[in-house]
Amino acid sequence: MRLRVEFTTEPFDLDEAPPHAVAAREVIQVAELDAVDVGPFGNTAEGGADAVLTAVDALLRTSLAAGATRVSLQVNVIDEQARNEQAENEQVQSDQAQSDQAQSDQAQNGEADK
Repeated sequence: MRLRVEFTTEPFDLDEAPPHAVAAREVIQVAELDAVDVGPFGNTAEGGADAVLTAVDALLRTSLAAGATRVSLQVNVIDEQARNEQAENEQVQSDQAQSDQAQSDQAQNGEADK
């Protein structure tokens, strides 16, 4: 299973990254994760479940020890999300094909009535 973690640490400092933010980013950057995106307003990383959960534990402990007063994070199962999105897309395509067929049938019936 693959997971995606998104997180921010507080308090914010727009002039320079506070120690807790730097510590959290360092944890994520050295973890065995891929698709790491570090930014001023949020950070995202993806990887296997064990790697992500291990990194989340370390970033919470490290950032809180470095002075964070709040850590907001979200963890998503991206394999399941991709399956759900694919199923939704297939349903939309099926609905569209049925609608197109119904319109075509109506047009043919209208011409036959003339």
